[in-house]
Amino acid sequence: MPPLAYSPSRKMDEQQHNLVLTKIVATLGPASKDIDTMVHLIEEGVRVFRVNFSHGTLDEFNEAIACIRKASKITSRYIGALGDLSGPKLRVGQVIDGGIEVKDGDVIQLTAESVIAGARGTNAPPVFSVNQPRLIAEVRPGERVLINDGAVSLRCTASADENDGLLQCEVLHGGLVTSAKGVNLPDTDLSLPSLTDWDLRCVDFAVEAGFDFLALSFVRSANDVIHLKERLRELGARPESEPATNKQSSSYGRGSESFIPIVSKIEKPQALDDLDAIVQETDVVMVARGDLGVEMELEQVPICQKQIIRSCHHHGKPVIVATQMLQTMIEAPIPTRAEAGDVANAIFEGADAVMLSGETAVGAYPVEAVRTMRRIARRTNEFRKTEGLNFDPPKSPRHSRYRTAALAAGVKAIVQELDAKLVVMWSQTGGGASYLSQNKLAVPIIAYSSSDETLRRLSVLYGVAPRFMKKPGNTAEFVQEIDAMLTENRWAAEGDAVVLVLGEPIGHPGLTNKIRVHYVGDI
Repeated sequence: MPPLAYSPSRKMDEQQHNLVLTKIVATLGPASKDIDTMVHLIEEGVRVFRVNFSHGTLDEFNEAIACIRKASKITSRYIGALGDLSGPKLRVGQVIDGGIEVKDGDVIQLTAESVIAGARGTNAPPVFSVNQPRLIAEVRPGERVLINDGAVSLRCTASADENDGLLQCEVLHGGLVTSAKGVNLPDTDLSLPSLTDWDLRCVDFAVEAGFDFLALSFVRSANDVIHLKERLRELGARPESEPATNKQSSSYGRGSESFIPIVSKIEKPQALDDLDAIVQETDVVMVARGDLGVEMELEQVPICQKQIIRSCHHHGKPVIVATQMLQTMIEAPIPTRAEAGDVANAIFEGADAVMLSGETAVGAYPVEAVRTMRRIARRTNEFRKTEGLNFDPPKSPRHSRYRTAALAAGVKAIVQELDAKLVVMWSQTGGGASYLSQNKLAVPIIAYSSSDETLRRLSVLYGVAPRFMKKPGNTAEFVQEIDAMLTENRWAAEGDAVVLVLGEPIGHPGLTNKIRVHYVGDI
C-alpha cells in the first residue's frame, strides 16, 4: 500500500501538533547530556531540561546549560533550564565494601561521627554514620528511620542523649545497607535549614549561569520559599519588592523580565500542613512523588497529588507531576499500560507539565520515553477537547487587579463558541500568558515577546508556545505580522478564527486589556 500523500490539511494538523499543550520536563544525565540527544528530545516534545545539582560539579552544570542553549538554538525553540537544588538530603556515611546486611530484630546504632560502618568487625553491632548531626539529636524513641527509599526500616529505641550520643534502633525490615544511601524520617520534624551550604553555592552559580528556574527540595513551609526568594533578591534575580497580589495570582509579569521562578518540590508530609501558604508564596509547584511516597503511606500519594494540583489550580500556579511516570522505560522500549494511565490521569487532573527522571537521565530509551509521553499527552488533550472536559477558572486570581485574569474567562468562552484554532497574544514579561494558561484552554496560546528570558520562563506553562518578535510599533503592525506567521508556519489556514489578546501600547507590562477576533487573511 503506497504511503498517504500529505494534503495541506494533514500538514497543518502536523504543525498544530508541534504546539504542545502539556509540557514535558526531562532530566539530563549520562543518557542525554550530549547535544545530539538533546536536539532529538526537543524535537520529540521536551520544553524544559532539569539539571540535578545533587550529582556533579559546578563545571559540569555549566557545561549542561551551555549544551541546552546550543540545542535550543539548533531547534529554534525556547527551552527552559531548571536547576534542582539538593536540599538537606540525609544519607548514610561510608560503609565497608559490599555493604552490611542487617536482619529483622537486629540492634544497630547511628552516629554523627565519621566512621566506616563494619570496620570494627562482624561480631560487633554495626554503627553507621550519617551526614546530618541533627538526625542523631532530634529523632525520638518510637520514630521510624528508613534507609534506601524504605527498603530497610528501623525504629528508634533509645535517643542519642540517653545513649552516649548514639541513636539506637531496632531493625523492623532488614536488607543491605551500602554507602551514601538516602535516609528518610517520616515521623520526625527536623529543624534543618532548607538551604545547605552547597545549595547556596549552587544558587549563586545558577544566577550567574542564567538558569531559568530553581527547584527547592524538601520544602516544609512557606518560610523555606521566602528564604530562597531573599537570597535571589540579594543576587538581583527577584524584584526588590513583590506585591501582596503576587500571592493571589501569577508571579509572572510583575514588571520584570529578569527574575528566576522558584519551583517548590512537595515531597515532605510537613509541606501538606502548610500547602496553601506554600502554593501562594511560590511560582511553580512540583509533586515530587519519590520521597513523598517513602515518607507517607503509599496509598496516600495519589490523594496528595490531587490535593496539591487542586490547590495549584485554585491559586493559579503551574504544577509539574514527577517521578516514575514511565519508570519501566529505563530498561524497556515501551511502558506499562498503568504508566500510560498515570501520565493521562495527571493531565486530566490539571498538571501543566509531566516530568521524566531516570527515564531520560540514565535510561536505555530516552528519546522513546519522551516520544511516548508526548503521544499520551496529545491523545489525552484531544480527548479533553472532544468531550468538552474543561477546568473551572482559577478562583484566587480573580481577586487580583491584573486585567488579564478577568479577560481569561472571556477568551475561553470565545474560543469555544467560535471553535478558534489558536489564541495569539503579546506578553512582554509573561504575565498575560500565565493567566491564560491557568484556564487550561483546549487550543495553543502563541505568546510573543521581545525578551528571551521571558520566553524561556514560559516553557513550563500549559498550552503556551513562546515565540520571539521584535516589539511592533502598533496593533495594526502586530496583526499583520502574526497573520503572515500563522500561514507561513501552517498553524492556521486562511479564514480560520484566532483570538488575539493584547494591550495598547504594545509591550508595556500590565496593560493587556483587549480581546479581538481575527480571521486569518483578513487584515
